[in-house]
Amino acid sequence: MSDLSATAVATRGAAVSARPVLFTDPETVGADIRALAGPQASIALVPTMGALHAGHLSLVKKARKKADFVVVSIFVNPLQFGANEDLDEYPRTLEADLDALAGKADAVFAPAPGQMYPGGSPSTHIEPGPVARMFEGQARPRLFPGALTVVAKLFALVRPDCAVFGEKDAQQLFLVRQMVRDLSIPVKIVSAKIVRDSDGLALSSRNAYLNAEERRAALALHRALSAAEDNEHLGLSAALSAAQSVLMGEPAVTLDYLVAVDPKTFLPVDDRPSGKVLLLVAAQVGSTRLIDNQKLYFA
Repeated sequence: MSDLSATAVATRGAAVSARPVLFTDPETVGADIRALAGPQASIALVPTMGALHAGHLSLVKKARKKADFVVVSIFVNPLQFGANEDLDEYPRTLEADLDALAGKADAVFAPAPGQMYPGGSPSTHIEPGPVARMFEGQARPRLFPGALTVVAKLFALVRPDCAVFGEKDAQQLFLVRQMVRDLSIPVKIVSAKIVRDSDGLALSSRNAYLNAEERRAALALHRALSAAEDNEHLGLSAALSAAQSVLMGEPAVTLDYLVAVDPKTFLPVDDRPSGKVLLLVAAQVGSTRLIDNQKLYFA
């Protein structure tokens, strides 16, 4: 076992509040995790790009309820970043992340890009289909092919029984479920609710880019979704209008899209939907792109 010590194996049960065991080698991580977890243990994976916050930790908590052994992957995936996006600026805080996961996760898999993609960009990619070219995929064309490719690779390397994804990244969650279903990947996908700060802002690693004034302006996204929810009894048009009014009233917010989709298909709904609808919003606040969503119900 390449980076698993005998001491770590022997003390796993006793070191309840110790940092998780760190693995970095893709070639051996599956066998190393199985050796540490034990032959019969169920394994949950929480894929992240690091810079962990309370939202990520809620995913880890959910994973703990679903499996005997929890693995968190930390990998800033270059495949999902476009040429003018924030790959170089994205926060990398491995030591702080390991501290945050102490007593919460059993193992962390944090490979370097050169270990995950030894020849540079891989020749084989996941093509996630038409939904991946809408909304976030239209704004960031490399996002979902890159994200799903690395998720598929993480599943192959770690071999989890289940994986936990946050509902804030609703389109990604939909596409991961679609990939698992289409390719018969034997991993159960578990979702976890959006975690918000006390003022309603959805937690995101990119919130760290916001200055004080931008953060204040960013609250308009949650206020807009709340306004839509308050008006859902009047119908979708009224709900959308209420949300748009909030967003248009905040000059520091540049709206990209505000759209209601069917959560079963992720396609836009008509003007008179029935049942559950997911309202998506994306906007630019300063140099930072933020997304959020809200479930609505129409009788």
